[in-house]
Amino acid sequence: MRAIEIIHPGGPDVLQICERAIPSFAAGEVLIKVQAAGINRPDVFQRTGNYSPPPGASDLPGLEIAGEIVDGDFSQTHLRKGDLVCALVAGGGYAEYCNAPALQCLPLPAGWNAIEAGSLPETFFTVWSNVFDRAKLSAGETLLVQGGSSGIGVAAIQIASALGHRVFATAGSDEKCRACEALGAVRGINYRNEDFAAVIKDATDGNGVNVILDMVAGDYVAREISCLADDGRLVCIATLGGSSANIDLRQVLMRRLTITGSTLRPRPIGFKAAIAAQLQQQVWPLLAARKIKPVIFRTFPLEQAAQAHALMESSSHIGKIMLTL
Repeated sequence: MRAIEIIHPGGPDVLQICERAIPSFAAGEVLIKVQAAGINRPDVFQRTGNYSPPPGASDLPGLEIAGEIVDGDFSQTHLRKGDLVCALVAGGGYAEYCNAPALQCLPLPAGWNAIEAGSLPETFFTVWSNVFDRAKLSAGETLLVQGGSSGIGVAAIQIASALGHRVFATAGSDEKCRACEALGAVRGINYRNEDFAAVIKDATDGNGVNVILDMVAGDYVAREISCLADDGRLVCIATLGGSSANIDLRQVLMRRLTITGSTLRPRPIGFKAAIAAQLQQQVWPLLAARKIKPVIFRTFPLEQAAQAHALMESSSHIGKIMLTL
């Protein structure tokens, strides 16, 4: 099969087309003929040598795919050969064939094609796990999404707003802020010329938001604490702005704040399977009803993975970047 490998840590040009053996599936896995694969920030981190695959995972990049099941162990699920699915994988998605744990596969939402569905798993699993499971965003609560025009941001805005939450989002241009608002955010905040903490306090009558989904960290954390409501929860899923922060712990104590975070890739199959089940029950009907819509910024053929990574690193996109096969 054709695949994209990382020949050594470096820039986008280290992504090279190669020939690999079609992987053999293990117990509990299915083999998928890939039709589309999503590009995500963790792929960039892996390419630069800053995010190694977990033990036993493929060294090939790619954490989400969509395509046709061509073989596998079907004993644990209702899946069958020929089913069209999207799946969260621990690696190997940039290839013509990829194994996936059967319990991490979801059917293509009604009316969605493979490219659209392939944009879902990494971002939707991440958002559900962190915003709704870990931070426990509940009825009547508000959410601030940092990086609202990213794949994660687009997913968080759409899921939360479709479930009835008031959502705010930051982005790096007025155009991106308007895009966030078109997806359901009540206010896009241009972090280049606005103080997001001040905007949030003003927009919430001084109360702050209940949950913040943060991909920046660094010096954002202190400002995020300042615009959390009492009993608020800050959940960090990346450290694009730095891994260290100076904070006033008195605020955490006095206002009963929670600061937490997680990474999804190394978690066990059972953990991810539980997220898949919740997504299918709670979110997949919203996708079928088009209350949540695909946001595909651009597609590239597999052999142009380097160009796709360069676009990701430019941060000029709104939504998802996809590889097609």
